[in-house]
Amino acid sequence: MSDLPRKAITRTAKLAALPLGFAGRATWGLGKRIGGRPAEIVAREVQQRTAEQMFKVLGELKGGAMKLGQAMSVFESALPEEIARPYRAALTKLQEAAPPMPTRTVHTALEQRLGPEWRELFSEFDDKPAAAASIGQVHRAVWHDGRTVAVKVQYPGAGEALLSDLNQLSRFARVLGPLVPGLDIKPLIAELRDRVSEELDYELEAEAQRIHAEEYADDPDVLVPRVVHHSDQVLITEWMEGIPLSEVIADGTPEQRDRAGQLLARFLFSGAHRTGLLHADPHPGNFRLLTGDAPEGPAEKWKLGVLDFGSMDRLPGGLPEPVGIALRMALEGDAQGVYELMRGEGFVKPTIELDPDALLDFLLPMLEPAQVDEFTFERQWLRRQAARVADRRSPVYELGNQLNLPPSYLLIHRVCLSTIGVLCQLGAEVRLRNELEDWVPGFAEQYQDEADEAEEAEEATEAEPEAEAEGADGAAAEVVETVEVVEAVEAVKAVKKAPEKKAEASA
Repeated sequence: MSDLPRKAITRTAKLAALPLGFAGRATWGLGKRIGGRPAEIVAREVQQRTAEQMFKVLGELKGGAMKLGQAMSVFESALPEEIARPYRAALTKLQEAAPPMPTRTVHTALEQRLGPEWRELFSEFDDKPAAAASIGQVHRAVWHDGRTVAVKVQYPGAGEALLSDLNQLSRFARVLGPLVPGLDIKPLIAELRDRVSEELDYELEAEAQRIHAEEYADDPDVLVPRVVHHSDQVLITEWMEGIPLSEVIADGTPEQRDRAGQLLARFLFSGAHRTGLLHADPHPGNFRLLTGDAPEGPAEKWKLGVLDFGSMDRLPGGLPEPVGIALRMALEGDAQGVYELMRGEGFVKPTIELDPDALLDFLLPMLEPAQVDEFTFERQWLRRQAARVADRRSPVYELGNQLNLPPSYLLIHRVCLSTIGVLCQLGAEVRLRNELEDWVPGFAEQYQDEADEAEEAEEATEAEPEAEAEGADGAAAEVVETVEVVEAVEAVKAVKKAPEKKAEASA
């Protein structure tokens, strides 16, 4: 029996304690209200206590429980500040680390996957994990050729634990949902469950990382460590130093925040275009800011380091062109065009009738970052968006419930939402429209037309003085040419008259 399955009963009991704990705290809260305390303050305390217990349990259990915690953690920016503050540190911890598995278990896993002489593959191997995440933990080592490497070892029984956790958590989705307004937990859990087999297959992950490492090998902005060796449950890659994005979120300078945010948006939008793969797990634990030999700047020299390619959306043609076209038409105010396109793509079911103008009003506030050259992503902005969508008394809430999310867009949707969540955690000023123009098919048409018109107007303006000069030069040339012709004719006449004059003289 491996470590995680052996604890299945314990895991189920801890997960089951989440809704029971919530019910108990609700009863406690009711008692407080009866005792005269304001309902708003009591509700806030109940939610804080629930959140603290929830993220503590999710982090301790690893597996699907921790994976859900990581997925939810990027939406922390959407929570009201008074609720988010008490457990922001716990969320950040979920993005980076969890209690490690015993050294004996690590050695057994390496022996099973790399052979009984596995130690001969390494000059050094640090038994203390450098990081521990949802389905595996990472050890720093030195490969036999002298390269410093990261050795990711999958937790024994991680697959069973993932499925068990996610099945159990789906029953509690209604309890967990209110912790992040505007986020529907049940589809998120279902999507995580559907991708379990891919995330557990380190051979698939190694292939995805190889593709990215080759494509970004000479990129000035993004670094992807190369794969050194792998098996189905052990992945060895080049080691990468850098500042974890969670540290930039907590203590980064404005320059670090802006550069990290710009590069994060650039990587996530460019990846599908350049590799046919979309990195589908953009939580801060998977990224590093690499300042290299310029720690004090300039920021343009800093790179984004990318880790963990276990969750991928395969998009051979890049991001779907209808995404870019819909964004462009929405920004142009073409309500009918957006409505017809979204209906054609399955976002509006055939049985549903919506007001195109109402749909545009629903979408435009969320597209605000693409309406300007630079946009500062802030927690307050995300909270306003979350509150707008989650307010059950609002027409926006009703309209949002009528929209459908086609399966082919599910991961794209989550990646976009998660990226916005991380950008708001960073508080980064980002030129998002630039990235959309460069990498999202169908988006740049309007802006290209505007650029072409501006260029044509500029060329016409520059051409006017030249035309005037050419006209003046042409007129002068015509005068010269006329003078020359007259002079030539007179010369010919003079030659013809010369014999006549000579004859007259002789006579």
